[in-house]
Amino acid sequence: MAQTWAVLAAFLLLLINLVKGPAYDMVSVEAGHEAVLSCPYASKASLLMVIWKTKCSTCCLLAYRSDHNETRKINCSERMTWKYSPDSDPDLRIYPVSLGDEGNYTCEIVSSAGNFLFFSFLTVIVPPTVTLTFDKSTGAVCQASAGKPAADISWIPPNNHSTSEVHHPNGTVTRVSWVNTTLSTVTCLVTHPATNQSLFLDLPYTSPRLAFFLLGGFASVAVVSGVTLRLFFVSRALRSRKLADRLASPVALQTKNFRSMPSWVKTEEVKPPVLPEHIYQNYNSRTVYMNY
Repeated sequence: MAQTWAVLAAFLLLLINLVKGPAYDMVSVEAGHEAVLSCPYASKASLLMVIWKTKCSTCCLLAYRSDHNETRKINCSERMTWKYSPDSDPDLRIYPVSLGDEGNYTCEIVSSAGNFLFFSFLTVIVPPTVTLTFDKSTGAVCQASAGKPAADISWIPPNNHSTSEVHHPNGTVTRVSWVNTTLSTVTCLVTHPATNQSLFLDLPYTSPRLAFFLLGGFASVAVVSGVTLRLFFVSRALRSRKLADRLASPVALQTKNFRSMPSWVKTEEVKPPVLPEHIYQNYNSRTVYMNY
């Protein structure tokens, strides 16, 4: 019976050792902030050595040796240091974080109980630069430049919008969304792990239908004005022509309102009156002198 329990215990210990693997930690930090990568050593066994490695064997190596109380840094930036004392808490501190710090990190602990490995993956988040502008050809344009990861862009109120993106060599992404709407105001919503922004824009144009009506109204006014001016000048020319015709025939103008007697109407001949003879009886011819 005792042998059976011993076999079961040994088998259980073997399973635990097979299932248990190196610890793995995912860390996300915004660019410019502080990143702390953990190396959780909680064994009571005496610590002999701690080694931090980055990405590749030729990259940064940060080590501590307890028996000599010595630390060494090879190919590491000045931004990479121990968070605390390496003999008690060998966490790695990176400040400020940049895009070049992203990648895999390995912490190896050597103790009297054996060797232990802890893995971390550092993800650097870069907030985008957000702008909202107006373009005559495309309408309202919302742009989230050089973000990591790419930002999500939405509109209020929801509209049928178009989106494009450009991937840069450093891993950042620029995403552009544009919408052509008849509304007077639009809102652009930018969602990103590092930032959420809302931008408002008053559009400098009105509805195309209203613009069409205004254009039609201006055209109508122009046509009516042109016709009116043409009629005015034509009427003035006719008046000038009539006045010139009247000036060319003055006789007809003077005798216009007089009626002439028809040639076929016979009139009686007017004869001088006949005076009676007695008015000459007492007449004496004499010279009459008049003084002036």
